[in-house]
Amino acid sequence: MIRPTALPLGPDGYPAAGGVERRSAGAAESVRANRGWWDAAAPAYLAEHGADLGDVDFLWCPEGLREADAHLLGDVTGRRVLEVGCGSAPCARWLRRAGADVVALDVSGGMLARAADLGRATGVEVPLLQADAGALPLADASVDVVCSAFGGLPFVADVEGALAEVARVLRPGGRFAASVNHPFRWPLPDSPDPDDLRVVSSYFDRRPYVETDGEGRTVYVEHHRTVGDWVRAVVGAGLVLDDLVEPEWTPGRTQEWGQWSPARGALVPGTLVLVAHRPST
Repeated sequence: MIRPTALPLGPDGYPAAGGVERRSAGAAESVRANRGWWDAAAPAYLAEHGADLGDVDFLWCPEGLREADAHLLGDVTGRRVLEVGCGSAPCARWLRRAGADVVALDVSGGMLARAADLGRATGVEVPLLQADAGALPLADASVDVVCSAFGGLPFVADVEGALAEVARVLRPGGRFAASVNHPFRWPLPDSPDPDDLRVVSSYFDRRPYVETDGEGRTVYVEHHRTVGDWVRAVVGAGLVLDDLVEPEWTPGRTQEWGQWSPARGALVPGTLVLVAHRPST
């Protein structure tokens, strides 16, 4: 496992950003920055969101959609499942408890260390792999299901390559489902307040969001694609797109999560879930 990188933290416990910009960022830069950011941010992120994520639960998105209700993966009993971007791996542990044979993968050693701790604490342990979503260390046609809940795909520069990897490791007929930031959110301010719903940048500006530290080094990269970009990437990887799910806010749910909030969620979508499969022939 790659040793976590120490980054200076802000008062909120997250890595302090010295600057923010929109510019191109390649695969190596994205992987290096995001591995370090998530290593450093893991304690603060899990302190803030761990209760909502649960220790053994599968939450697809801040709107509150859970796999127990959505059934986007189908019956996983006896299925070989790969979770990409597992974080602390609550989804993988939920899948294991549901009867799946699970492998959980993440780029961050800090997150995987917490996943290992929680596996021991809950008694639901799953194999953990540290790797980039763009280079899955699994054999061809070796898994029945690949899933990713806001993990991996928004942070890779070459999403076409990452989806080609998903298609490669899936068995014929295998299912793929992944939730990502809804592309509609990108031109809007990063605020949960519905009064802030105004367009401040172009939806068609694909330049990544990049944070740098006080010395100008890249510490965080998130990539934007339009809905059409996502559809073309899935289909271009040789997968068949079955559904595009835009979860509505769960009634009675009061949890705010960054720019996601009940008030804003009632007006605009915040999450896009891609559901696809590898053709049988």
